[in-house]
Formats: sequence, C-alpha cells, structure tokens
Amino acid sequence: MLVPLLLTLASTSDAGIASSTAVGTATPAKGSGPEKLPFTPDTIRDVVRGKQPDIERCWEQTLASQDKPVEGKLQTHFIISPEGTVRQPKVVKKGTTLKNEALHRCVETVLSTMVFPKPPDGKDHPVDYPFNLKAVR
Repeated sequence: MLVPLLLTLASTSDAGIASSTAVGTATPAKGSGPEKLPFTPDTIRDVVRGKQPDIERCWEQTLASQDKPVEGKLQTHFIISPEGTVRQPKVVKKGTTLKNEALHRCVETVLSTMVFPKPPDGKDHPVDYPFNLKAVR
C-alpha cells in the first residue's frame, strides 16, 4: 500500500541556485517547453517542481518497502549544461539523511530527465537542491 506524502521543495535561496542570475517570472506559450523560458532561479525551481510527481513516485516506492514511515532530506547536486540538459545528477551524502540507495538511484534518474532553458552565457551551471520528504497520515 502506498502512503501519501508531503514533498517540500526548497526555495531558491536554499537551493544553491545562483542569485546573480537575472530574476523574473515568465510563462511559456501554451505547448512550449521550459527551453522557451528565461534562465532564472525561478525557472530552475519551476522545472524541478514540474518533476515533483516523479520524485513522489520514487519516495512512495521507498515507503512501500519500509516497515515504518521514514522521513528525511535528500541533498542533490546536478549541472545544467549549456544546452539546458542535466549532467552528473547525484544525491550527495553530506546533508542527506535518507540512506536508501534505490531511492537515490530513482531520484538521480528523474533529475537526469529535466530540461532547462539554455543558459545565456553558454556555461555549465552547478545546482544544489534539497528535497525534504516525509509521509503524511
């Protein structure tokens, strides 16, 4: 049986997203993807939030295999490439309290599927992003 969960995504100030990037909120035209948005901390957060259902599925699979509810933090790191794709997604041991390898692999797979707007400077942009996971009753 799957247990509902609460997934808290960190704000950009907590997520290691460069604050020097221009800030602005934009909405893509209907049918267009994130690659049409400006490269901003808000957009990065929105793309990650768009993958929330997939992260939740990873967490639910983990909960289903546990005897008792578990909660904690996953500290992730990934690089947004000049093309807007994700490279080297990983769950970082430092800052991570959930030590389930299957969960880590699942989340890393989800992170690898994200597509961001292309950075205007044409450079790699490292991102540290925490996920706080807990079961709700």
